[in-house]
Amino acid sequence: MAVQRLAALALLVPGYDEAIAYYTGILGFALVEDTDMGGGKRFVVVAPPGGQGANLVLARATSPEQIARIGNQTGGRVFLFLHTDDFARDHSRYIAAGVEFRENPRHEPYGTVAVFRDMFGNLWDLIQPRA
Repeated sequence: MAVQRLAALALLVPGYDEAIAYYTGILGFALVEDTDMGGGKRFVVVAPPGGQGANLVLARATSPEQIARIGNQTGGRVFLFLHTDDFARDHSRYIAAGVEFRENPRHEPYGTVAVFRDMFGNLWDLIQPRA
């Protein structure tokens, strides 16, 4: 049987430095890579703390079509699902940092969850899965 895993997702952003500052400074992600590709293009990768799951490739939008999709790559649905080992810790830390939660935490069969919006408009689920 083959072994595969989803390694990364591209996330359209208006600019590299602003996105790095948000994802590392506000959400606490690690900057995994920031390589100059020439011509103003960079290969920028961030990852949630703990190093499990897929990374995010921060892709600077360059065409009108890409720019129009910043913050809405999924037509208004939740796009990214961030698992945590301590919902209360991360929820409180994000609120203190100014992250906009779209709802109060709720308990679902799969765990504790709340939807938040990142600074670019993307919707995320912060989830502490049930054990």
